Amino acid sequence: MANDCLFCRIVRKEIPATIVAEDAHCIAFRDIHAQAPVHVLVIPRAHVASLNEITDPAVVAQMYTLAAQVVKAENIADSGYRAVINTRDDGGQTVHHLHMHVLGGRRMAWPPG
Repeated sequence: MANDCLFCRIVRKEIPATIVAEDAHCIAFRDIHAQAPVHVLVIPRAHVASLNEITDPAVVAQMYTLAAQVVKAENIADSGYRAVINTRDDGGQTVHHLHMHVLGGRRMAWPPG
């Protein structure tokens, strides 16, 4: 883990977060800048800067597996949701620790931005 990474500090419980789900590989918590009624971030416990640095595809599979649990628990699985991974600055990534935004609870527009 990176010592100064915000999300690594959340994983280590040095910074409080509203955790909604976790397993041995990933943690899911509410986004403090929610863009939808349900806005949860799913991150791997191990530090990976972005999708560009993935060397093991199991990491992404583990994130999506936890996201599937989150959408069921948040009651948005049937109505629909969006799962997005922003990558690097032009992709909108503001924290350089791989994370997936899970958004739902309202109709999503397209294109997103």
